[in-house]
Formats: sequence, structure tokens, C-alpha cells
Amino acid sequence: MSTQAAQLLASALAIGLGVMGPGIGIGLIGAKAVEAISRNPETAGKVQSVMILGIAFAEALAIYALVISLIIKFL
Repeated sequence: MSTQAAQLLASALAIGLGVMGPGIGIGLIGAKAVEAISRNPETAGKVQSVMILGIAFAEALAIYALVISLIIKFL
């Protein structure tokens, strides 16, 4: 296997595995937020703001995985 092929494989694995966790996490955050709002609609504003903050932190992990994948690919 050439070094370029190994780089491309490592880059694909880094982004593929790196976004799996945040993707599942964002789905769980959304599901639990909808569940909380459906149980107590009066707290929708607070739940929604906390949900958006949690999604932003989870998405940051996916962006880190993308950066690592690009570093592996181009360096």
C-alpha cells in the first residue's frame, strides 16, 4: 500500500469515526429536548436554549474531527 493510499484511508476513517459520536449525541439531545418540552411546555424557552448550547458543543467535536482529517490528508 502506498503512503498516499494510507493517508486517504486514515483521513476517511478519522472523519467517519469522528462524526459518529457527535451525530448520535445531537440526536439524543434533540429527542430529550422534545420530550422535556412535551412534558412541560412552559419551560420551552429554557430547554431550547440549553439544547442549542449542547448541540454547539457536540458539533465542535465534529469540527475537530474534520480538522484532524484534513491535516492527515494534506500533510
